[in-house]
Amino acid sequence: MPRPSTSTIVSLATCAAVLAGLVITYALRPARLNALDFVLPLIACGALLARRRHPVAALIVVSVCAAVYYPFAGLDGPLVVLVFVALYTAADQGHLAAAVTTGGASLLAMGCGEAGGVRHMDDSLFVMIAGWVLAAIAFGGVTRNRRAYLEEARRHALDALRTKEEEARRRAGEERLRIARELHDVIGHNISMINVQAAAALHGLKKRPEDAEAALRTIKETSKETLRELRSTLGVLRQVDEDAPTGPAAGLARLDELVAASGLQVRTETSGPLDALPAEVDLAAVRIIREALTNVSRHAGTDQATLTISNTSGNIIICVEDDGPGSMYEEGSGYGIQGMRERAIALGGSLEAGPRPEGGFRVTARLPLSPPASS
Repeated sequence: MPRPSTSTIVSLATCAAVLAGLVITYALRPARLNALDFVLPLIACGALLARRRHPVAALIVVSVCAAVYYPFAGLDGPLVVLVFVALYTAADQGHLAAAVTTGGASLLAMGCGEAGGVRHMDDSLFVMIAGWVLAAIAFGGVTRNRRAYLEEARRHALDALRTKEEEARRRAGEERLRIARELHDVIGHNISMINVQAAAALHGLKKRPEDAEAALRTIKETSKETLRELRSTLGVLRQVDEDAPTGPAAGLARLDELVAASGLQVRTETSGPLDALPAEVDLAAVRIIREALTNVSRHAGTDQATLTISNTSGNIIICVEDDGPGSMYEEGSGYGIQGMRERAIALGGSLEAGPRPEGGFRVTARLPLSPPASS
């Protein structure tokens, strides 16, 4: 069996109190009763039970019953209490105009009746009733405003929570992308070099053992470097701070080692100071250079490349070119180029990659020395 609502309980309690008051009034001051003494209180109580679903109709019915009851019924009972509750409910449900109009009309009718020559109440009682009418309407308006305020606060809290969850999902997505990019840059290049050197070692194992020995030595050093950089990168990711120091593997200070590890014959040209760069710019530059040289080794069909790095107009400009006959990734495709472009854009820069008109492939990146603040 469904539990009755608070509103229903209040209505039943009010009706019971009013009917009990009528009985007590009759017991204290017996009077000659008529049909109105029984019919009008029952009608008014029935209307009050429907005050939440039909607040204006309930107010009108209760007010009419009270207006007829007091002049014509034989018993002067507390039926006016039902009017106060109906006025409060109408105001609480947003029908303030109906409550004010009905309350004002009731007070006006009472005043006119008292001015007719026969006094049914003294001035203090009239003022008290008028005060209760105004208090019922005002209290209903206050509770409605408070409920609206709480609902608005709840809605704002839900919106804030939803925004916070969306921001958390966005940051989690960015973090996953950053982790994938870091692991690709750290592992992809060195594993590619190991693959190239392993192929060279197998090819020269019987014919030129000295070349195979050199290739195996390179594989050993490259794998050691891979493990070291992987540990360094995982340490940074655990700190959830890309600006944290990444160990000696990061930075253009070790550009010669980076070029030598590529296994290519690279002609390097630099201009402008390349030391004391912002950590995130230094790291991004190394990652872009490494990926671009890896792509030359894997796709260009040549072992020669040109690397140009310049510090000019507040930007680090990196250009990696080759004149090989092989085909690089098509523009905008491939995780390598995509990762390089994402690194540049994250710092407020740009990256262009595509075939050269004279043949070969070119990667050009621009990295501002003053990256935008992260949100």
